[in-house]
Amino acid sequence: MVCRPGFENDSTERLRHSCAHILADAVVRLFPSAKPTIGPVIENGFYYDFDYQPGFSPEDLPKIEAEMAKIVAEKSEFKRTELPREQAIRFFAERSDKYKVEIIEGLPADAVISLYQHGSFTDLCKGPHIEVASQVKAFKLLSIAGAYWRGDEKNAQLQRIYGTAFASKAELDAHVLRLEEAKKRDHRKLGKELGFFTFHQEAPASPFFHPKGAKLYNNLVEYVRGLYATEGYEEVITPQILDVSLWQRSGHYDNFKENMYFTDIDEREFSVKPMNCPGHCLMFGERKWSYRELPVRFADFGRLHRYERSGVTHGLTRVRTFCQDDAHIFCTPDQMEVEIGRFLDLVKKVYEDFGFTEVELALATRPEKYIGTPEIWAKAEQTLGDAMTKKGMSFHISPGEGAFYGPKIEFQVKDAIGRAWQLGTLQVDYSMPERFGLEYVDSEQTLHRPVMLHRAILGSLERFIGILIEHTGGAMPFFVAPVQVLLVTVNEAQESFARDLQALVRQHGISVESDLRNEKLGLKIREAQLQKIPYMAVIGKKELEENKVSLRHRKDGDLGQLSVDDFITRLKNEKNQN
Repeated sequence: MVCRPGFENDSTERLRHSCAHILADAVVRLFPSAKPTIGPVIENGFYYDFDYQPGFSPEDLPKIEAEMAKIVAEKSEFKRTELPREQAIRFFAERSDKYKVEIIEGLPADAVISLYQHGSFTDLCKGPHIEVASQVKAFKLLSIAGAYWRGDEKNAQLQRIYGTAFASKAELDAHVLRLEEAKKRDHRKLGKELGFFTFHQEAPASPFFHPKGAKLYNNLVEYVRGLYATEGYEEVITPQILDVSLWQRSGHYDNFKENMYFTDIDEREFSVKPMNCPGHCLMFGERKWSYRELPVRFADFGRLHRYERSGVTHGLTRVRTFCQDDAHIFCTPDQMEVEIGRFLDLVKKVYEDFGFTEVELALATRPEKYIGTPEIWAKAEQTLGDAMTKKGMSFHISPGEGAFYGPKIEFQVKDAIGRAWQLGTLQVDYSMPERFGLEYVDSEQTLHRPVMLHRAILGSLERFIGILIEHTGGAMPFFVAPVQVLLVTVNEAQESFARDLQALVRQHGISVESDLRNEKLGLKIREAQLQKIPYMAVIGKKELEENKVSLRHRKDGDLGQLSVDDFITRLKNEKNQN
């Protein structure tokens, strides 16, 4: 058993930790050939991985739950035992448990080896646990998935069982309802149903955006471009493939190599870019800048490629090819506070536009692998913390979670059903300007290094689309919806009017389509509702005669009849709200 650090004083996590042991006990009782490996507490639950060659099926979960209930009813105590290293190895070796032996052998020589036993089941575990198994009041097994031992595809493939536990049945029932709602909102399901995107084995973890999805994607880009126009960003375009020496210079080769793609061209080694920052450094370094010209803000929507293991890719939220609303700000040290403050204000506005009202901030500090000096890191961390404090923004510390080149602010939003997602980041970087020899001239004609701020608001557009689909249930905000209004005719007599109105609406920059099929009106309306289109404008005999439409909103329902002019004005006003 592996425990999640820092949960020792959390009663809920102790409960879930103990329930994972009970799960392992139940599996071994029912499937004696199954070998327990590890089973940590995770957010909202736990899992346990088993080496079980036949594999579990969904039909096994109720049987395992029933056996877990029997174990809980036995009211056995959780007892801790500490053993010398060699004795602990012998204990598990005698049980042919190679996984626990491997874990123990990988621990430091002075590590305390502790075991926990309840009933006849004993597991390697740091603890702590609840006192008695009967303290587990409400639990549920959720799903089965494949996994690899220690997350390495070269190792044995395991069976993972996910579960959760709560202090009361009411809390468990509420959680299960949230899971059911999350399932309905699954962006992989909705994205396909709405015609946004699909995946194919010919390009693993790389989405194909269909016309509606591409429209949504481009609408997001244009929204961000509109912000850039007022915030003073200049958009640039940089190459996809660059010589490996660039990535050695930037530090990515030493610190990010395992996530990069490489190729040989003309007897030179190149890499497909995983990030835009080194290219922006090359562009900034082409000439000397005056302090009067700073800050310089380079924005880039270039496509990025990063290798992600197949076991961790997930729909749009973890892909191998993506685009960010990426930008880098080159400024003087004195300008940093203002630039960070402006960015914090900008992020707040953007998230509100998309309906994310709960935002949490974290300060991610120096990781184990980093470039630069500890003194520079401390200075950068202080700068970010002070900027958030001056804006009256509360934040927590995420130790060791910074990028290898600098600390960062992480922005987490809560979606409509209370799940947290990380979106934007802002990173302070003193090291890359040093590595690339970037300079500006001050009023005394003295050369100085600029500070580089790496920042993104939405982050990966692919990931943001996945999150937005789940947040809205697929009902996109009007200003980015791929189809903003659908014209629906009652019969073919209104076809010419609908075509002329569609052309007129398009002239005002509104995305509009028409349903001119010879189908029943009720069917057309239901299909439009399933497609989550913001507005439907029904055109029948009366509307044709009076030059009107009967307008329906996907949420507010029937809005009554509007003249064509009022109809277009309403659409324009809603579009201009963002």
